[in-house]
Amino acid sequence: MSDIHRKVVIGDVHGHYEALMLLLEEIAPTSNDQIYFLGDLIDRGPHSSQVVNFVKQNNYPCVLGNHEQMLLSLAASKEIATQTMHTWLYSGGHATLASYKNATIPQEHLEWFQNLPIYLDLGDIWLAHAGIDPNKTVAEQTASQLCWIREPFHSMEEPYFPDKTIVVGHTITFTLPDVEPGKLAQGRGWIGIDTGAYHPRSGWLTGLDLTHELVYQANTFDNQVRTLSLKEAISIIDPLEFKLGGRC
Repeated sequence: MSDIHRKVVIGDVHGHYEALMLLLEEIAPTSNDQIYFLGDLIDRGPHSSQVVNFVKQNNYPCVLGNHEQMLLSLAASKEIATQTMHTWLYSGGHATLASYKNATIPQEHLEWFQNLPIYLDLGDIWLAHAGIDPNKTVAEQTASQLCWIREPFHSMEEPYFPDKTIVVGHTITFTLPDVEPGKLAQGRGWIGIDTGAYHPRSGWLTGLDLTHELVYQANTFDNQVRTLSLKEAISIIDPLEFKLGGRC
């Protein structure tokens, strides 16, 4: 299997560097494999700066998450005491600042965030942080929609793409109908893999091997690791009964 090219997508890390290292040890990627990240590398967990350094230095493709977007909006603001500042700090920004020396985020990290794409088209797989507005073309989508959308995307009754599966993070899967903590969620044409690495109800950080339909997970609280088949790790979402029960 080590000689077989794999596409592996990793969900929202949220500053949990140690869990990410455990997850990658379980995945054991080779130079033939491609590793992708769905954004929200930062905030909430204790080691955001290490996570960003790791992904950046390894040149792993990553899409822009809403937490990176919040930070960029703050960096572009000329006023310090803004609602944007309060929102970001409330959403885990305190932990991010604490992970950097002198609570100063280097310009090279901010520039790297600025250059992150809002989606990646891998052919049969399409990656975005939160999803896509089902009522707009790809060309009409904005960073706000691809980084923040929730219910209109998750409740789609038909796949957005006829020939691509959309893989997203952003919304913790157990906030979706009848999904247990740690499970992935599957709707019409999409798979959600943010299993809540920071959340006390879960703690699972997920990597999805799309090539072999395997799910790798590491837990931020007890350092458990596990590998499951996609079939046993996934819950099917019925858009006709869709109700969003939480936020992330």
